[in-house]
Amino acid sequence: MSVARGMGCYEDAYDVLDVPAEAGFQVLDRFTATGPVALRGRRMQFLVAPDSAEDLPGLLEWLEWSGIPLDLVPLNGREAACHRYASAWLRPPGPDVQLPALSLGAGTAGVGLAALVSALANACHRLRLREFVPDQPCAFSYASRMVAGTRPRSLTS
Repeated sequence: MSVARGMGCYEDAYDVLDVPAEAGFQVLDRFTATGPVALRGRRMQFLVAPDSAEDLPGLLEWLEWSGIPLDLVPLNGREAACHRYASAWLRPPGPDVQLPALSLGAGTAGVGLAALVSALANACHRLRLREFVPDQPCAFSYASRMVAGTRPRSLTS
């Protein structure tokens, strides 16, 4: 597969999901088998199966993320390969690389495209929310309940 040669220009063997690096690191912590991942400056690029970039809007709608602004950018292989910034491989491609793809059957190695997109969308959304309200604790955390004055039952009995 031509992915093993690196991200040179005119690659047709993959598409890319481009996200902020912070969101990407959250997903890397969650999944161990994402396929190849490159870091370009403050952006992280997840290599996925060809034509996945075209499927992303429909997949986001199916996952109920449509209409929500996410910093999740689909690129075809040519667009991604010709960026001016050099890449550092966080998870380099191997000779028998399996790229995340939409699949109907079980038994595929690694994470599927739907699970990867769902995790990336969630991480991008959390990052975006934190930009607007950086000091707000999570909705049902102990800290948020203390701020609201509704102490958990374990502390009131």
